[in-house]
Amino acid sequence: MRAFQKGFANPYTERTCIIVVEIEGQAGTVLIGIVVDSVSEVLNIKGNDIADTPTFGTRLNTDYILGMAKMEGGVKILLDVDKVLQSDALALL
Repeated sequence: MRAFQKGFANPYTERTCIIVVEIEGQAGTVLIGIVVDSVSEVLNIKGNDIADTPTFGTRLNTDYILGMAKMEGGVKILLDVDKVLQSDALALL
């Protein structure tokens, strides 16, 4: 994710995408676009398929993990977009 990165030198490619996410700002829910290098898959995940983040021990910071989704063929780690995008700039939204 390249959100607000100064001095960004890598050019956009045919795989570069803008993903739109809903975040909680001071004024309520806000839609924001984020430029990412690529998207490998898009999934619809039901709430009852999401398990709490397990503790991986003290060496792994799980603050930015929302949970784990049980899917056919494996488990997906879900990013907590609200926490990742928390910053002073977003406080203005």
